Amino acid sequence: MNAVDERERRWRLVLGREAQCPSGLSTADQGMDAALEALYNRGDGSGNGSSSGERSAGLGGSAPRVARWLGDIREYFPSSVVQVMQKDAMDRLGLHQLLLEPEMMEAVEPDVHLVGTLLSLNRVMPDQARESARAVVRRVVDDLERRVAQKTRSLVQGAIDRSARTHRPRRAADIDWNATIRRNLAHYLPEHNTIVPQTLVGYGRRSRGVQKDVVLAIDQSGSMASSVVYASVFGAVLASMKTLRTSLVVFDTAVVDLTEQLTDPVEVLFGTQLGGGTHINKAIAYCQGLISKPNDSVFVLISDLYEGGVREEMLRRVAAMKAAGVQVVVLLALSDEGAPFYDRRNASALAEMGVPAFACTPDAFPELMAAAIQGQPLRSWVEKHQDA
Repeated sequence: MNAVDERERRWRLVLGREAQCPSGLSTADQGMDAALEALYNRGDGSGNGSSSGERSAGLGGSAPRVARWLGDIREYFPSSVVQVMQKDAMDRLGLHQLLLEPEMMEAVEPDVHLVGTLLSLNRVMPDQARESARAVVRRVVDDLERRVAQKTRSLVQGAIDRSARTHRPRRAADIDWNATIRRNLAHYLPEHNTIVPQTLVGYGRRSRGVQKDVVLAIDQSGSMASSVVYASVFGAVLASMKTLRTSLVVFDTAVVDLTEQLTDPVEVLFGTQLGGGTHINKAIAYCQGLISKPNDSVFVLISDLYEGGVREEMLRRVAAMKAAGVQVVVLLALSDEGAPFYDRRNASALAEMGVPAFACTPDAFPELMAAAIQGQPLRSWVEKHQDA
C-alpha cells in the first residue's frame, strides 16, 4: 500500500463509514472499523445509535456482546490503545455495572484506570465477581511492583545512607568525595593542580534498624483513583525496607489506618472506598499522632486539596509539622494523567509556608522520596523537574 492509500485508509477509520476510501478496507480493517463505530458514534454518547448516516451501532446492554467487543479491540489494537478505548467505554457508554460480571473480568485489558473503576465498585460487587476483580487487580499491582521496587529501594536506601554524615570516615570507601571536594575548595593549590583536604566528609555507617519514619496519607475521593493505586504500591515497597517505618492511611470524611495491610498492596486497595467527601484536616491530625521523631520523619500528603473540613486548621497543622522538623511533601496527584484539578487557593497557601504542592509521576516518585529523606529543599527539586 502506497502512502496515499495508507493516508486515505487512516482517515476512513477516523471519520467512519460516511467517509470514502477508494481503495476499500480489508477484512481486518472492517473489523477494526466496526469496533471503533460501536464506541465512537456521533449520537448522544449512550451507545444507542443516532440519526441515519452517522456512526451508530453502540454496545448495548449485553454483557456477552461487550465481552466480545473487548476481545475484538484486543485483537485489532495495541495494549496502550486498548486501555484508552476501555476507559472511553466506561465514560461514554456507562459500562461500570457490566464490570460486575465475571466474564467481563476475563475479557478486559488490566490497567491502572480499570483498577480504579473496580475499586469504586468494590462495595456493590457481588461475591462471584469479587474474586475475578481481585485477580485483575493483582495482575496490575504485581506488574507495577516489579517496575518500581528495585529503583525505589535503591534510591531511598542510598538517600538514607547519605543522610548520615561523619567527619571521621573510617575507610576510603566511606568518603563522599563530591562533598569533600566542595568542603575543601578553599584549600586548592594551583601550582599542584590539586586540593589538600583538611576536612573529610563521609557516609555514616548506621545500624540497619529503623532510621526514618514515612507516613503516607492518601485522599480516596473519586478523582484520586490512579493516585491511590500507585501510592498503595509504593507504600508496600517502602514498608518492605527495614530502615524505614512506613505508615499508610486513607481518608475521605473518615480516616482508616491500613498500615497492617502493607505487606499486600491488593489488600490495601480493597481496604479503600473511592468517592465521598474529603476531610484533610482530620487525616493530618491522625498522622501527627504517628510521628514521634519529627526530624527523622517524612509526611507525604496525596490530595487534590479540596478540603471539606476546617481549612485554617488544616494549614496550621501543616505549618506545625514543618516547624517541628518534619519534611512535608504535598502531591496533587501521583499518576501519569497530566495536570490534575486541585484547590489552587490551598496550594498557594501551602507554597507560601514553604511547602510546594505539585503533581508527580510514578517514575519520578523514588527520586522525590530520596530528596525528601535527605532533607533537600523540595522547591528546588520541583523546579528542576518542571524544567526537564
